[in-house]
Amino acid sequence: MTRLNVDDARCEALFVSGLQRSDAPDAAALAELIRATVRQYGIRGCACRMAQEFGEHPETAAARMRWIRQAVADASAARSPQLPRGGGQLRHRGSPQDTGPLPCAA
Repeated sequence: MTRLNVDDARCEALFVSGLQRSDAPDAAALAELIRATVRQYGIRGCACRMAQEFGEHPETAAARMRWIRQAVADASAARSPQLPRGGGQLRHRGSPQDTGPLPCAA
C-alpha cells in the first residue's frame, strides 16, 4: 500500500483549502483547517485537486506550495500539539485516517 508523509498530506490539504496569505493563522487554526479539508475531500482527493492545479497553473501553484510548506514548517517548529513534528505516516484510501469522498479517479 502506498504511504504518505504526514507533512506532505498536511501541505496538500492546506494547498486545496481556502487559506490565503493574508489569513496568517496560528498552528491551532492550521490544524483545524487541515482536518476540515481532509474531511471534505479525503487525503487522495486533496492530492488530486493539488495535481490538477499544478497542471493548469504551474507557476502560481509552485509559489503557493512553497508558501504552504513554510507555514507548515513554522507551525511544526512551534511544536504545537495539533501539528507534531516529523515523519509520521498516513495510509491512502481504506485506512482509518483517510475519510471523505474521492473527487478524482484513482
